[in-house]
Amino acid sequence: MPRLPENFVLPAELMPDSPPSPPVRPRDAATVVLVRDGDSGIEVFLLRRVTTMAFAGGMSVFPGGRVDPRDSDVSVAWTGPDPAWWAQRFGCSPELARAVVCAAVRETFEETGVLLAGPDAAGLLSDTSGYAEQRARLESRDLSFAEFLAQERLVLRTDLLRPWANWVTPVVEPRRYDTRFLLAVLPSGQLADWATTEADHGGWQSPADALRAWETGEIALLPPTWFVLAELAESGSVAAAFAEERTVDRVLPKIIREGAVLRLLMPGDPGYASETDTVDPTDPAVSR
Repeated sequence: MPRLPENFVLPAELMPDSPPSPPVRPRDAATVVLVRDGDSGIEVFLLRRVTTMAFAGGMSVFPGGRVDPRDSDVSVAWTGPDPAWWAQRFGCSPELARAVVCAAVRETFEETGVLLAGPDAAGLLSDTSGYAEQRARLESRDLSFAEFLAQERLVLRTDLLRPWANWVTPVVEPRRYDTRFLLAVLPSGQLADWATTEADHGGWQSPADALRAWETGEIALLPPTWFVLAELAESGSVAAAFAEERTVDRVLPKIIREGAVLRLLMPGDPGYASETDTVDPTDPAVSR
């Protein structure tokens, strides 16, 4: 795993003076690292969240969001690795794995217009613009993802996704997420946009360019986004990234305050084990 640079700090207001006790249980979430091959190698699609968002406002992120209870609907037409396969990779129940994968595909469609589904097990959509109304209804929660797929006779293509990472928000924060990261390639013919109420900008960048933009202060990144970009910068191509055999370990960082800034301690860092912000044993982030 790459190491965070020394100048990676977080604003002090991110951590409350009195952390919640017991820690807030993290909500399950899914993030999709959407990739394509560009002229100079692999590229990723990043969204800049609007500054009014309660969580990660102004940050450049991959598309994703919370798991909706309806994402666990077993009626979803599904092809590719089954929920048990995903559960083994992510270290959770098949029921949760199903919901995470459905949430990942749903959120990607809501936020970028990219839909990882097709008319059958081998087909793919080359144009999703005809589903603009359904996309808006999904975002407003007037329509469930299972209902959308059933109405349009579409099949979820889980073979287009790969498990990549699992990050859990530090226990001192009042908003916490247990987020699974999945890698997905942009289907041929489809276009990614940022026609969502949650973002004010979006676009494709090479991982190296995105990291340089962070270095110069052009964009702001959360630690998990930085790490994924640093990992992909070493891949070179979509094929190389998809061929990588990864072990998805749950990463639970800790936050320490240094004056007006916060720094992140990663598992294995000096001082990580001695920090006192240990998790509550009932926290699902460590008890599952």
